[in-house]
Amino acid sequence: MEKINVIKVGGAVVEDEHQLDRLLKDFSAIEGRKVLVHGGGRRATKVAAQLGIETQMVNGRRVTDKEMLEVVTMVYGGLVNKNVVARLQAEGVNALGLTGADMDVIHSHKRPVKDGIDYGFVGDVDKADGDMLHTLIEAGVVPVMAPLTHDGHGDILNTNADTIASETAKALAKHYDVTLTFCFEKKGVLANPDDDESVIPVINNELFHTYVADGTISGGMLPKIENSLDAIKAGVEKVVITKADALGTESGTVIVN
Repeated sequence: MEKINVIKVGGAVVEDEHQLDRLLKDFSAIEGRKVLVHGGGRRATKVAAQLGIETQMVNGRRVTDKEMLEVVTMVYGGLVNKNVVARLQAEGVNALGLTGADMDVIHSHKRPVKDGIDYGFVGDVDKADGDMLHTLIEAGVVPVMAPLTHDGHGDILNTNADTIASETAKALAKHYDVTLTFCFEKKGVLANPDDDESVIPVINNELFHTYVADGTISGGMLPKIENSLDAIKAGVEKVVITKADALGTESGTVIVN
């Protein structure tokens, strides 16, 4: 099968003009088929604060009431997504910005209340349409996916960007040999958050649970690795967690089955 790279870039990189510019140039230089998935949580938090809307996070996930849903829809689907698309076009990449609602690419349901926590308008993915994405990609389009999905009943749902990347990679695995790369501000998963050189080279399911139990892995890194392990189990060839400026290199943390 043909190879494809699914690259996810985090909100901290999106916020930093220098890092974002470097990443988009590196992404543009990747040959062959590719997909870019972006976050934007820090920008959403900033815009929400400017509007007097409080941000609440639980285990790295954003609680999304109706006011916050309006903010993330504007920021993720508009401000961030179209800025990235325009800059990729300037690099000669025929990019198309998508949310999960566009062409029913990613369909979700509203997350139920669990352990007393109501996440509001947060989506848990039911299915991603790899066939539709395959059609676009084979037509020469590079999808740029925002972390928003829909429920089929007219509601937009805020959905973790790592989940979007993982579900996209899984859906494309029947068409391509998929490498999924999570790019963020660190060199990989760190054993010591205060030591940028303490990169854990390999993580499997057993090690993951050990690191969670002893507190090495917590917060926003939890869903990132959970999604990575799910992707590997579903047939994704390779998952890498690395620094944004290391895209295309062999550095970082590799997730294995």
